[in-house]
Amino acid sequence: MLEEKNDNLQEADGKLEIESANSTENNETISVEINESEAETIVSESENSIAPSEEKLSDKETVAETQNQTALDAITNSNAEESEDETLKERHDLPMHDYNTFSLDELVAELKKLVSSDKVMSVKEHIEEIKKSFLLQYNHLIEEKREEFNAENQDPNEEFQYHSPLKTKFDEYYNIFRDHRNAHFKSLQTNLKSNLENRLAIVEELKELINPQENIKDTLKHFNELRERWKNAGSIPKDKYNHVWNNYHFHVENFYDYLHLDREARDLDFKHNLEQKQKIVARVEELVNEADVSKAFRELQDLHKIWKEDIGPVSKEHRDEIWNKFSELTKKIHDKREVLFENIRGSELENLEVKKNIISQIEVLATEKVNAHSLWLQQIEKVEALRSAFFAAGKVPSDVNEATWSAFKTAVRNFNTFKNSFYKDIKKDQNDNLNKKMALVAKAKELQESTDYESTTPVMKKIQEEWKQIGHVPRKYSDKIWKEFKDACNSYFDKLKEHKNEENGDEVAAFDNKKAYLETIREFQLTGDHKTDLDAIKLHIETWKNFGKVPFPRRHIEGKFNKILDALFEKLSLSKKETEMIRFANRIDNLSESNDTRKLDNEKIFLIRKIEEVQNEIFQLENNIQFFTNTKNAKKENSIVLEVRKNIALHKESLDVWKEKLHQLRNLDNNN
Repeated sequence: MLEEKNDNLQEADGKLEIESANSTENNETISVEINESEAETIVSESENSIAPSEEKLSDKETVAETQNQTALDAITNSNAEESEDETLKERHDLPMHDYNTFSLDELVAELKKLVSSDKVMSVKEHIEEIKKSFLLQYNHLIEEKREEFNAENQDPNEEFQYHSPLKTKFDEYYNIFRDHRNAHFKSLQTNLKSNLENRLAIVEELKELINPQENIKDTLKHFNELRERWKNAGSIPKDKYNHVWNNYHFHVENFYDYLHLDREARDLDFKHNLEQKQKIVARVEELVNEADVSKAFRELQDLHKIWKEDIGPVSKEHRDEIWNKFSELTKKIHDKREVLFENIRGSELENLEVKKNIISQIEVLATEKVNAHSLWLQQIEKVEALRSAFFAAGKVPSDVNEATWSAFKTAVRNFNTFKNSFYKDIKKDQNDNLNKKMALVAKAKELQESTDYESTTPVMKKIQEEWKQIGHVPRKYSDKIWKEFKDACNSYFDKLKEHKNEENGDEVAAFDNKKAYLETIREFQLTGDHKTDLDAIKLHIETWKNFGKVPFPRRHIEGKFNKILDALFEKLSLSKKETEMIRFANRIDNLSESNDTRKLDNEKIFLIRKIEEVQNEIFQLENNIQFFTNTKNAKKENSIVLEVRKNIALHKESLDVWKEKLHQLRNLDNNN
């Protein structure tokens, strides 16, 4: 196959005359010797030449010729790249998504799918785009987490740490791709070098074919063998592609011109080649009207490759005409492709304006002063909606993509800083409360071993009242400090109780009765009727309470009774709330009958604290959910968000139970 003029082979299409004016008519052989340096010079000049004729072109013709050459260069460069690595062709079959609109989960899933391809270079561009989008979003997430950590932690010695399973998976999949890519490159380089040496050797053999001393049939046979070897010689480095192919075509042309002695064979070959090229031109004429411009351009690339690599030359009288027609049609498709690119550019500019507007709105929110948590939740919701809109807005021009992303991150960062300053003030108050409660804990621990009950008891009660008046402390210390305080108070009042209570006959009798009654209730069987069974259990509870108090050291029997009740409640299939309330009512009745006002007060303190604790937990979950969610589609939430919402619902159910218990306890106080 031979490229015609304007395909980097103008000089090979007949500018170098190796036939005399009368050689064809006289059927005489002209022996022509072309040394290697001359051939290389001719091919080199032909690669840089764009003049189609010896006459000087007009300005209009020059512009048209330049435009044609631009279109041809786009095809040639792409084919040169794909000729080096044939797997690159398949990249056109994979749609290039706007990965900036993907969530981190979706990006990792897409990466996992792509790395399974054995055509590593066909997915390279897609994977690099995924990597760029993933790191932009992940680094932004890390910045937010770091700011959140700094806002909540005052200790300068505590280092920020954040572990993401998604990042671990991403690194794992990307490392697989990188290893495959490196192995591919290593193998490719070895093959390219060997193939190049093979093709250069074929060119050298072509040079030697022009030998009038050899039998023409043997020469033709050798020529066809070389062409078959050339066809199967494999890929070569893309920077050598045009030079090596042009050199090959040059010597093929020389051989065809040498074949003037066998005009019939040559003309048949020329005719066949012309027919093949006419079919290609006809197909390109159809492609000009193809609606899918990208698809048409890809097929045009393949047709150029066939024209250049698979089809031989045509007679000189048809060379200019067929090549010029092919070039003109190529330019038409190239122009349509340029229009497509311009339209894409216009769409990207529109997306840029949308993203700029979103950034401006976030910047405004970062300056609006808000002094209530509920209002801050509204502000956070607005920013999350704007964040989703930003990711869904689509691509922007590549030359401003990084700057746009940077402006977005800065706007969100400024908003978070502004928000965190509000919560930092709350944290300061909570730290002050922590110091006050730690002082009360220290005092309670100091008094818990005192045996001067008369003077110590009022002090301990005063400490408990002071504890109630102090507000919230940081959540990370809440459970620990409350346990220390409760244990110290309970230790003291338990000893006080032991000191005051002495075993008496009534309490011992109550213990004996309850011990005997345990055997009775163990034998109790449910009938299967829910109401009947529930009434029977309540009657057992009432009977148990009527036995009265037991000696303090023997109160373990109450635990045994409660275990039996637990088993019965479980068989009865009561709701969790109903079971909790029956157990609670039973325990409070016991405390009330024992006139243990201290334990009743402690129970009230405990309930108030649990209500506050659960409310704080709900508050924290509702606040933190803003940092975990990153959805673009309101109908679709990731697993983390769904889990948090489920957790919130459970906490609210628990809150209802704690409030109902406090309500019962307060009613008990009012009745007394």
